[in-house]
Amino acid sequence: MKADIKTINKILASVFHPAKDENIVSLGMVEDVKIEEEKIKFKLVFTGRDALAGSIKKECEKVLNEAFPDMKISILELVREKKPEKKVKLELGQEQLSDVDKIIVIASGKGGVGKSTVAVNLAITLAKMGYKVGLADADVYGPSVPKMTGTEGFMPEVEIIEGENSESEKSELIIPIEKYGVKWMSIGYFARPEQALIWRGPMACNALKQMILQVKWGRLDYLLIDLPPGTGDIHISMVHDIPLSGAIIVSTPQAVALADVEKGVNMFRNDAIKKHIYGIIENMAWFTPAELPQNKYYIFGKDGCKAIADKYDLPLLGQIPLIQSIREGGDNGEPTALTEGPVLEAMKKIAGYL
Repeated sequence: MKADIKTINKILASVFHPAKDENIVSLGMVEDVKIEEEKIKFKLVFTGRDALAGSIKKECEKVLNEAFPDMKISILELVREKKPEKKVKLELGQEQLSDVDKIIVIASGKGGVGKSTVAVNLAITLAKMGYKVGLADADVYGPSVPKMTGTEGFMPEVEIIEGENSESEKSELIIPIEKYGVKWMSIGYFARPEQALIWRGPMACNALKQMILQVKWGRLDYLLIDLPPGTGDIHISMVHDIPLSGAIIVSTPQAVALADVEKGVNMFRNDAIKKHIYGIIENMAWFTPAELPQNKYYIFGKDGCKAIADKYDLPLLGQIPLIQSIREGGDNGEPTALTEGPVLEAMKKIAGYL
């Protein structure tokens, strides 16, 4: 029997979920079926923890091995949180976020701590783990995602949506750039790299909303939003106008950066905002030279973010070393999380908290 996607789906439809008395294809548990050389790959998606996951996976392997004995079977198990029966009512203009499970902002109190680098590498890591991911570059004053992902010069397409009747106005949706398994959107795609974006607060907020609310994101497990540093108008607008799941705060361990971390924590915990904080990521935690991978040099101080995390009863999500490949990857448009190494491992641990 020849292996093709239609035939594979037909065979997988013979596997039933014992507790739901329906086949796994009809239940929407099978995603992204691919045939690569001598391998069949697909995602097996469970809604919440499922005690039957192991037996269902084995049954999938069994029926496919019987049909295609010369092919290798690779099944990636994913667990998605069950959505509430009643969806949170979205405000006007938030329709494009209706199929996004979690919206997480990546914030920092101070610039220069590597927040965008963390955001890009975390997005790629989640995509490598099998999740559907998007990243919105909300740093409207200094967008860096195009450079870091090698998408400079790309121009997103626009889809025209017809009104419900002839008198209704047409609307436009921006199609995000897709690369490395992630959907990217940035104001940088609409401006020259050398162009200075000189906007007052309200203009920047409006541009930011357009970069998020007018984008055709589609089905996403995670939408990460790379915020500009600080705690100003853009941040307040974001938490009020976007249905956030929570925030991650990035910092280096040095004292001058940690003072601004406390401002960020207090902003998200303010009574008028009250957004969940997943925890703190310590970037540039230590320097490790490539030729001495076991050595650690704490050039910005040691465990500074751990102390702040303990003070505010927050998880320290991870500590990311300062290594040359991170800078090179960002400059070359090939983020270091694309390859195995300490950054990818650190990012995988961080992903476990989300």
